[in-house]
Amino acid sequence: MNEVINIDDAMYPKRLKEINDPPDKLYFKGDWDDDIFENCLSVVGSRRITTYGKTITNNLITQIANAGITIISGFMFGVDAYSHRAAVEAGKRTIAVMPCGIDIIHPAYQKDLYEQILDNNGLIISELESSHPPAAWTYPKRNRIVAGLSQATLVIEAAEKSGTLITAEFAKKYNRKLFAVPGPLTSKTSIGTARLIKEGAEIVTSAEDIIKFFNISIRQNKKETNLIYRGLENLEQKILDELNRESLEVDSLARFLNISVSELGKTLSFMEIKGILFKERGKYHVNQSTFSN
Repeated sequence: MNEVINIDDAMYPKRLKEINDPPDKLYFKGDWDDDIFENCLSVVGSRRITTYGKTITNNLITQIANAGITIISGFMFGVDAYSHRAAVEAGKRTIAVMPCGIDIIHPAYQKDLYEQILDNNGLIISELESSHPPAAWTYPKRNRIVAGLSQATLVIEAAEKSGTLITAEFAKKYNRKLFAVPGPLTSKTSIGTARLIKEGAEIVTSAEDIIKFFNISIRQNKKETNLIYRGLENLEQKILDELNRESLEVDSLARFLNISVSELGKTLSFMEIKGILFKERGKYHVNQSTFSN
């Protein structure tokens, strides 16, 4: 059932009311309560997310969400979707701010994510009425809500002229904290984040950087992580050590480890089954969420 909160209602988000152009109404689906708005981090980034971006997003957001921070994003494919998904897979709540009415699932192929957010006691919200279609002008209006709801905004991958930078500008305009993840200087999707860092955004090298900003105690389950490491075979540990330095193709990894590709392939397959590694574009990557809280 769709519901609406007016700007004069006591339950209207206080932080959003502080911006100079708050929406008069917010239409929503899901479980609306004060707790979900207490500690909020907006996460934005490139729609053309790289393998590096996927790994970083999953690793950071899993830990941040587990610390009790609500993840807010704009539901688009790329960093938005990976952020929402990391939160729900951690069993935590997330808020999707739509560039259209809340009865429209946009993009449509993310219907499963839309339902997972609601099933996990999250929120789908918009200032647009239920069946209002997305348009060029609705995205920046959506972005101001994303930035306005949160104490801080985290940017993960942004090209030089990325729409992501609009949300970053709103965060600065509203005097909210701005974080940015550094990326490879050879990647076009790192140009925007590098610029933000040069202009004063705080560089993020771990989830702790953000969790400390929210003044939340960090509970690291090191015992569980150590058990995972102790459960690995000798070759698996060596593979993990190499891939934590750099994602590699099987031939390069075999060369570094000085073993045959056939012997290595069996172990890599087993590690994929256990969820320790994943393969993308021919390279093996460490699934950092396996070692997150």
